[in-house]
Amino acid sequence: MPSLDPIPAQRNDQVEANSDDEADPELVELLRQHFGLGERPKDAPPETKVLEGAQYVFDNAIDIAVSLAHTKGAAETIWRMMQKKEYSTHTWSEHELHPQTKDESTVDFIFTMDLLNFSFWSEEEEEPKRFCIEYRGKLWTGYWSLVAALQRALDEDIPITTPDFWVDEERCTEELLKHVFRSATDGEIPMFKERVQCLREAGEVLCEEFGGSFVNCIDSANLSAAGLVNILTESFACFRDETIFHGKRVRLYKRAQILVADLWACFNGEDFGEFHDIDKITMFADYRIPQMLHQLNCLRYAPKLENHIRDLKPIEPGSNWEIELRGTSIWCVELIKREIEKQHPEVKMNRQSPPSKSISDGSENPKTENSDQSGDKLKIVEKPRKTYGINAILIDFFLYDTMKNLEAEKNESIPHHRTRSIWY
Repeated sequence: MPSLDPIPAQRNDQVEANSDDEADPELVELLRQHFGLGERPKDAPPETKVLEGAQYVFDNAIDIAVSLAHTKGAAETIWRMMQKKEYSTHTWSEHELHPQTKDESTVDFIFTMDLLNFSFWSEEEEEPKRFCIEYRGKLWTGYWSLVAALQRALDEDIPITTPDFWVDEERCTEELLKHVFRSATDGEIPMFKERVQCLREAGEVLCEEFGGSFVNCIDSANLSAAGLVNILTESFACFRDETIFHGKRVRLYKRAQILVADLWACFNGEDFGEFHDIDKITMFADYRIPQMLHQLNCLRYAPKLENHIRDLKPIEPGSNWEIELRGTSIWCVELIKREIEKQHPEVKMNRQSPPSKSISDGSENPKTENSDQSGDKLKIVEKPRKTYGINAILIDFFLYDTMKNLEAEKNESIPHHRTRSIWY
């Protein structure tokens, strides 16, 4: 094949000669905006750019592929199981450890919880050596160990969810924090020093820029989920979960997004959880959802990567493998969501309550269960079952819970990947 000669460099006099025919600057700016190259209008709605980055990772991934056929099959299975279990925002509050009150103290709790919501997996295989929290007569591991530790601290009158307490090193000492996260076993909470640093840094930002309250961050977002994610990632370094992949900045924002999602779920889309653009939140890229997507055959790994994960070898944070695992998982869940909405358009975030029972006498207006039941042949009838909405948040919650159940039953097809990081 003949070699291609390099294009000769353009001489300065040629550049000067061509400069007389400059393009119309207004046309250039219009084209830049059309192709996303120009600055966004100041009044444009906030965007996190997480999904954009995930698609870029998917398009350029080398060692992970998404099976479109299995993704379509998984979408139908996930939809049916979520409908059967009546999966909705109400599911969040059904867990005994999640806060039940709907006030500012719960906002403080959720912020603290997701500020520290990272890296709970243990390198120890034996239960007696794993970190766990004893609370309310039970042993809690993983994410629930954090929630239990925070609830236990509040029961002990330790203001662990208060920002001005975090920055007061005379009151909030490392020894006290070690007491808060004391384990029922020989194991210690992973990355203790990093958690202390997150508390100190976040406390300083909240006290100096937001009047000491995360509620003021929520107010600043103007009911925008994407806006609140951006406030978190711009103001708090410990939420700035982003990296460079093949020369492009990729935003993953796991903890910032799950914080917004937890607010939305806890408050059922109202009050502190009201966001008009909640569907801009993606799946939360951690180590459990990739594991579940592989279990469903939606993700396929190159042999070298799969063997690495099966051998329980660590994967460095920020490495190509780790970015591919997280980015392709976000995009895969997006494809699952789109397939569900395509096949079942009625579920597109049609958040409704479960079916209710009423008492009917055959008239057009059924009586309620508290109605006077004296009369002819009153009977209990069930209203048609409502359809529960779908978005990436609920799909993520469902996949996470399902994967944890499979783990408890020892039915994992592959271990989760092992990356030690504050991002997840």
